[in-house]
Parts: sequence; C-alpha cells; structure tokens
Amino acid sequence: MKTRRLGKNGPEVSALGYGAMSFSDFYGPTSEAASHALLDLMLEAGVTHLDTSNVYGSGRSERWIGSYLKARPAARERFVLATKAGISQDAAGARKLDNSAAHLEAELDASLMRMGVDHVDLFYVHRREATRPIEEVTEVLARLQAKGKTRAIGYSEIAPASLRRAAAIHHIDAVQSEYSLQTRAPELGLVQACAELGTALVAFSPVGRSMLTDRPLRVGDVERVPFLKVNPRFAPENHVANLAITDRFRQLAAEMGVPAAALAIAWLLAQGEHILPIPGTRDPQHLREAIQGAELVLGREDLARIEAVLPVGWAHGDRYDPVQWVGPERYC
Repeated sequence: MKTRRLGKNGPEVSALGYGAMSFSDFYGPTSEAASHALLDLMLEAGVTHLDTSNVYGSGRSERWIGSYLKARPAARERFVLATKAGISQDAAGARKLDNSAAHLEAELDASLMRMGVDHVDLFYVHRREATRPIEEVTEVLARLQAKGKTRAIGYSEIAPASLRRAAAIHHIDAVQSEYSLQTRAPELGLVQACAELGTALVAFSPVGRSMLTDRPLRVGDVERVPFLKVNPRFAPENHVANLAITDRFRQLAAEMGVPAAALAIAWLLAQGEHILPIPGTRDPQHLREAIQGAELVLGREDLARIEAVLPVGWAHGDRYDPVQWVGPERYC
C-alpha cells in the first residue's frame, strides 16, 4: 500500500483509508464480527488510516473498534485513529451543534474510553458551530493536542476561508470533506487552500455513495436507507438520470479492465498528494476494489477519458437536503 502524509506535520498513513460510519447501520445492518473482519482485511492490505466519530451508531463504531483493539493490542500501533465530535441534540432530540470546550473535551474523553486508548491520532470538529468564532474553537483543539489527548487536529466540512482563519491560530492537520467525481465543489478553493497550508484533505464518500461503483444502489434500494431516501441526488428522477450518466463511467472502467470504484479512487488520488480518500463499506469485496484503486496510476490520457464521461457538474440534484445542510459550510 502506498503512503501519504497526514498533513505536513502528521504521520504517514495509507493512501487509502477507511470511513467507519459503515460500522453503524447507516447504510444497512451490520455486525461486530463483520466489522472486525473488515479491520482484519485492512491490516492485511496495509490500510492504516481509520476514521470514525462519536455519533456513528451513537458510539457503536468506536466501541467495535475498541473491542477489536482489545482483542488484538498490536493493531493499535498500526492504525492511525481519527474521530470527531461537535454534533449533539437538544432537549427535544433535534440535532444541534456544540463546539464548546466542555463539550469537545468530554466527548473526546468518552471516545477514548470507548476505543480503550489514551489518545487518538487526529481529532476533528465534526461540524462547525457557526455562531462560535473558529479562532476560539481552534484554541480548544490546540489545548487538547497539548494535553496529549490527540496528536493532530482538524475540521470537517468547513470553507476555505474558515480554514485560513483557523490556520492563523494553529496549524490544521486535516480537513474532511465530501469529494469525488460526483462532488467537485472542493476544487473551488478547498483543494488549493489545503495544499498551500500543508493540510490533508480527507475525502469522504469518494465513490459517490455507490454511484461510482459497478453495483450502484437502484431506485428501490434507497427506501431502506433513511439518509438517502430524502437526499436530492437519490430522488427518483435524479437517481435515474445519475445512473444513466454513470453507466458511461462503468463502461469506461470495464474497457480499462478495472472496477469502477477502483477507477474513482485512482482519479481522486491523482488530484493531489495531500488528498486521502476514506471509502466506507460493509462488503469486503467492495473494500478490495477500493484498495485496487490505490494501486492504479493514471496518465493524462486516462484522466482526460474520465473527464469526458463525467464532466464537472454532471450530477443531478443537490448533495444534501435542507436538514442535511445544517452544519456544512457552503462557499460556492
């Protein structure tokens, strides 16, 4: 497995990471044993960058990572662990954002306990609380780093301007954002700002929530996934249109002799040495296809062929609905 640096000051990690939201039931039911089998596969393949959050399965993702590390203590030295906090609930159970010092430290402490570790390698603010100055929040993250509870700090789904404000206070090791052939908004400033500041851009949903794979979810499938059921890109008319467009990508991947997911990952890795994709899946074969993408080297002609079948702006529908847009920063 090729490696890349997690920000200019960070450790070397596998070029391909893993997003452990799939250790919850977000995209469908799974089990602790199945999740542990995926972790075994990651170690066998050299996938060391493991990303989770306190809210994935209400802590279940972290607990299952913790039970794996307890059973295989040597794995802790091989995995670079990242987690997040900042999403909470109000008294009525509605989603709210909390970037206060007390909340972030308490949630990080709880994450450490669930995973059975004394520190994580990277701690993110999962969603920015818009009314709280990012400079203040960055100082909180820096104090957590100074205490040794995390070795690196980052933000998820922030705008380039917010990154620059935060970086003026303390170096930001990583920014996490959705980025793929389906979602190109980071190219309008975030990819460039991260490269300039020595910040890793950790790309989640790099295969477009299945749309950039050989086995995309079909129209009837999204009914069993609450997040996708209300997501504009998976609304029936948009979904049908997006499947038709991405059929051309699947055909191109077949002509090149590689899985579509592998080609999507390889394209993303070709966009910059500071970009680190973290696909999530419950299926070992899907993970193997993503790993294959980290081994591909695409030339200019390959990239041009990909752009020809999936030009910027091809996707039908917004990537979030109004509720899902609470927290992520729009900047273009």
